[in-house]
Amino acid sequence: MNIDRLKELCLIPGISSREEKIREKIIQNLNPRKYYVDKIGNLVIRKGTGNKKILLMAHMDEIGFLITSIKENGNLILRKVGGIPDEIIQSRYIEIVTNEKIIQGVIGAVPPHLKKDNVSFELVGNVGLNTKEDVLNIGINIMDYAVFKKNFINIGNYISCRALDDRFGCFVLEEVYKNSSPKNEVIFAWTVQEEIGLKGAKALSNELSEIDLAIAIDSFACCSRQNQHIKPGDGPVIRFADNSGISSFYYSKKIVELAKKNNIPIQLGTTGGGTDGSIFVDKGTPFVALSVAVKFLHSTVEMIHINDLENLIKLLKIISEEEL
Repeated sequence: MNIDRLKELCLIPGISSREEKIREKIIQNLNPRKYYVDKIGNLVIRKGTGNKKILLMAHMDEIGFLITSIKENGNLILRKVGGIPDEIIQSRYIEIVTNEKIIQGVIGAVPPHLKKDNVSFELVGNVGLNTKEDVLNIGINIMDYAVFKKNFINIGNYISCRALDDRFGCFVLEEVYKNSSPKNEVIFAWTVQEEIGLKGAKALSNELSEIDLAIAIDSFACCSRQNQHIKPGDGPVIRFADNSGISSFYYSKKIVELAKKNNIPIQLGTTGGGTDGSIFVDKGTPFVALSVAVKFLHSTVEMIHINDLENLIKLLKIISEEEL
């Protein structure tokens, strides 16, 4: 398992609707003979033949900010894209992504010395310039975007980085695509705009027909009162219920049986949020959400256990090669 490849994917910026850099890297990494990119940016590659069609999905987009205006004093007015908790925003380094380059910046904070004067926090970025004209002259424009500056580190048996949600899923799909010999027809899809309402999956569900099973590879937030039994390092998680849908009982049981047969640890849990897979139920397609437990989800220090990542790759490889 090439952790450097996962690092590479995590460090690429790409908020919802701006996934082009991640998509280009995945195509470069896999160099597939045939693939297509649909009108909104979903990347689709097919592999194998068989009686059943299995769709494996992971989303490319991450949470971040759109630049919606530039103030006369040079500050960038930012709009949140995706579910960013307010408490993680202040006092952060950011990267502003323009058409030509990446520019370093910050989101500031109100010093305690000024709070007594009722100075309040404003969600703006600062790139060290004091006029709108200077900001425009370095190439920053409205509709550019920003992401939190990322640091990819190993902590014991864990990996920590912003955007592990869902770049770990993108990485897992790459590994399964490269190392499996499917007995089914497996459709690998790297989707867009998941963080703002599963938009890419909705488009994909209209494009793909006669799918027998849709599997979404995405994060599992741990650990709340409803899922305290989920332990990072104890195996992948079947996310059998969340706010968007309920995984197929039939296929969940099948996957548990396959995991046990192949000595792969697996866990079952419920959480909030939603995954791309749930969209396919409206089209008459059963789905299963497969995850790994993520500590501090939607923060700048997301963490996953390396063993869970390895076991998820093994499990998906087996699923693609079995007659479900």
